Amino acid sequence: MRRTLQIIRAVGLATYKEWAAYRSHMAVSIIIGPVYFLVQYFIWHAVFASRGTETLNGFTLEQMLAYYGIMSVITYLTFDFADWNLQMLIRTGKYVTFVLRPISHRFFALSQKLGHRSLGFWLEFVPVFLIYMFVFGIDLIPASLGWAVLSIALGFLMTFLVNYCIGLTAFWLTNAEGIRRMFLLVRDVTAGIFVPLTFFPEALQKVLFYLPFQFMQYVPVRVFIGEYELAGYSMSVPQIVGLQALAVLVMWLVSEVLARLGIRKFTGVGV
Repeated sequence: MRRTLQIIRAVGLATYKEWAAYRSHMAVSIIIGPVYFLVQYFIWHAVFASRGTETLNGFTLEQMLAYYGIMSVITYLTFDFADWNLQMLIRTGKYVTFVLRPISHRFFALSQKLGHRSLGFWLEFVPVFLIYMFVFGIDLIPASLGWAVLSIALGFLMTFLVNYCIGLTAFWLTNAEGIRRMFLLVRDVTAGIFVPLTFFPEALQKVLFYLPFQFMQYVPVRVFIGEYELAGYSMSVPQIVGLQALAVLVMWLVSEVLARLGIRKFTGVGV
């Protein structure tokens, strides 16, 4: 355990320092996030005004804006690019250097993400959190801080594992950029980033309930709010967080199987 923590600290710190040299790249998010929120603000104001109703699918206008504000700041904490990095290493043949190392690439990539998001916490999350709180007046105080932190941590792991599995497809496709982009679109739609999942038809909600994507962002947002509902299922916060933990474990096993199968296809010759 001590050696594991030392590796995480060393890789995470190296990644933190590397990205700190390009911190202006991250700082752009301070503009992108609020601009995206403003778009949602105007859209939903128009939707509620045109319908002349106080609620829409169980959401008031204030709750809808809170949903997007919470979703935005959580996305800053769980952001991941393991899929892009892994497919690039496989395509160029550089993945062979990780085959020879005493630790798995998945563990190395997770340590990198911890370092990257540690920097993102200060450069992206904190400034945007304050903007939403004091400029837009969005309530970003979780219903239960402990459960919210745990759910966001599990969402962090689920996002990494899903993206890592997408990157593993490069073992079979070599250049997985096309399927990567398709999966990213499907992932964002089914994770509730664009609209709450309860806005989808009930039949589709039942499918989404059994997919891993809701555990990336939708579940952490609902835990943050303090209630969970999807496909007619209403669960307490401890129940949905427990289910989220189980889903993360299953996704870890899936990534392990895909990694073992994929390495048999790897030639390491590059392009």
